[in-house]
Amino acid sequence: MNMKVKKGDKVIITAGKDRGKSGKIMQAIPSDGAVVVQSLNMRKVHIRPKKQGEKGQIISKESPLDVSNVMLICPQCSKPTRVGYQVSKGSKSRVCKKCKETI
Repeated sequence: MNMKVKKGDKVIITAGKDRGKSGKIMQAIPSDGAVVVQSLNMRKVHIRPKKQGEKGQIISKESPLDVSNVMLICPQCSKPTRVGYQVSKGSKSRVCKKCKETI
């Protein structure tokens, strides 16, 4: 699947319980068409005790979001935007659809 967002991009969530919140992509999963956004879409994970006498834990962890539910925030114009591509001299670069600047 061709994903137009990468690790390190700032995105805004457009659907779901965290709609309107923004964060940085920690991990992109192209095979599933999903991304993990820092400190958003949290879920509780139960951890079993590893040693005798140790207690189990419940921790909060980010879960993957579908890539269609996030929108890239352009670093130049700071607006949520769609992403286009531009090929020049054999190199392909991402382009903001609003301000036409390379991302």
